[in-house]
Amino acid sequence: MTLLEAVLALRRGEVSSAELTAAALAAIERLNPATNAMQLITADAARAEARAADEARARGEGGGALQGIPGAFKDLFYTKGVRTTGGSQLFASHVPDHDATVVARVRAAGGVLIGKTGMHELAYGITSSNPHFGAVRNPWDRDRIPGGSSGGSGAAVAAGMVFMAMGSDTGGSIRIPASFCGVVGLKPTYGRVSRYGAMPLGFSLDHIGPLTRSVRDAGAVLNVIAGHDPLDDSSSRRPIENYVPDPEPSIRGLRIGLAENFYFERLDPEVDVAVRAALRTAESHGAEIVLLRVPDIAAINTVARTILLGEASAALEPYLDQRDQIGADVLALLDQGRLIPATDYINAQRLRRVMQREFAALWKRVDCLITPTTPATAPRIGETTTTIAGENEDVRLAATRMVRGINLLGLPAVSIPCGSDRRGLPIGLQIIGQPFAEAQILRVAQVLLPAEVPVPQL
Repeated sequence: MTLLEAVLALRRGEVSSAELTAAALAAIERLNPATNAMQLITADAARAEARAADEARARGEGGGALQGIPGAFKDLFYTKGVRTTGGSQLFASHVPDHDATVVARVRAAGGVLIGKTGMHELAYGITSSNPHFGAVRNPWDRDRIPGGSSGGSGAAVAAGMVFMAMGSDTGGSIRIPASFCGVVGLKPTYGRVSRYGAMPLGFSLDHIGPLTRSVRDAGAVLNVIAGHDPLDDSSSRRPIENYVPDPEPSIRGLRIGLAENFYFERLDPEVDVAVRAALRTAESHGAEIVLLRVPDIAAINTVARTILLGEASAALEPYLDQRDQIGADVLALLDQGRLIPATDYINAQRLRRVMQREFAALWKRVDCLITPTTPATAPRIGETTTTIAGENEDVRLAATRMVRGINLLGLPAVSIPCGSDRRGLPIGLQIIGQPFAEAQILRVAQVLLPAEVPVPQL
């Protein structure tokens, strides 16, 4: 059952929120020992919220878009009265006195908070192998990573524990877990969704978005969380729209870009075949496939890494005297960031504006781009290098190669499942759009993924 199907069933009286919540808690009890996807479970509070939703419906009150739907939040979103750790011992006892804006909006829409999901420490990594709370495991193969840093959100949704989970994306941290876990992961345009109350990593790179098991579900959650927030000075005032695509939308005449450089280089052959097959599917639905060369994405990635190193170290500077409380991999990155000269950071931001203008020129020729999300499927837990198309690569750099630059550009992008490899591991496809074109990229995604994604048997 998808999130939207559950909403409809609730409104028809075919199921209660108490029943949906009990089923979610039962699934968590059964599956979380194998995946470690949920870091904190708020069972009693969730049951109370579900009862309140059912009682409000019985009185004819409420009717929020997510009324009675159980969901989870990555453990860097402030939740009033509920511990929020950022996956770190630094904040092991941190209990916020207010909700993050996205949490408040989900609650206002009637959503039931069932718990907090595991993550890479301080959101600074792509494995979700957390030295303090344990490794999150991929539901499709528990010896493999779910991706990061929103790995718990991806694994919880993929395993069928929750209908939706919120993630954050600074260098691919929604889309990588979506790719590795075989779910839908949406990174909206920078400023489309408020960052207020989400622990920061990269001030100018952080994006907030949902992970779900269907494209239309992702649109339904975006409908709830999008929009201007005066508490976030980067929040856009651009009007929101309905982001839920029709069940069978048209993409006839849409111009879809196929990059002749970078995005289809050094891929696992099975990823290449799967993504090109999806392009042919789009073409069969009337889309026009346009071959083009994209700007220097490797250079864009380098600029993005430079900015993130500086911003992450600045954000966490007050805590860097507590070195024994920070995992070795994250600490190494924070130490590197402290060595970035101010001139390098400023010049990187200047280059960013140039690169944004160069990339914006593409939209005169195409409406969106389709690329792989990750160049290969999920690596094993503990692997630091991986072999892709016969070349050895650092796991972190490989996983972020296709996605990191889109954070620098601030563009919307969605990752959807696109088949599986010979081991049954999910392959991800990324659709990149123009600023604030979330509705359009979700429409393309719906054509390519018209049904709910499968759930692995654990």
